Amino acid sequence: MSANMICNKPMHEECYMKDQCLKYNVCPMALVQELLSGKWKILILWYLSSKTLRFSEIKKRLPQVTQKMLTSQLRSLEEDRLVSRKVYPVVPSRVEYSLTELGTKIIPILELMHAFGSQYLSTEPDPGNP
Repeated sequence: MSANMICNKPMHEECYMKDQCLKYNVCPMALVQELLSGKWKILILWYLSSKTLRFSEIKKRLPQVTQKMLTSQLRSLEEDRLVSRKVYPVVPSRVEYSLTELGTKIIPILELMHAFGSQYLSTEPDPGNP
């Protein structure tokens, strides 16, 4: 957890939920932002919300991401206990990723994000009439 996430009283004074988060050493909103930060984490979680996927299946859904970056993002999600990694003792190696029990708790947030994205797209201004 990064040092900039540690809350101080002045920061809490600006938060409209200060009464609820003063009991934590870390701002819950800052924690979630930290957990989900990363260009690909939200999409990785979104794809894993429907089923367990192999590394290659995730890579196929995210063709723009490099193998190194995908590995890094998956490791970070695993360290944060949102994703589990299961290695099968076969040759060639087979690795599957799935959401942990904790990770499944983020699905409603992802669904709300999807709904907002859909609403946003349906309210886009007409390019010919800004």
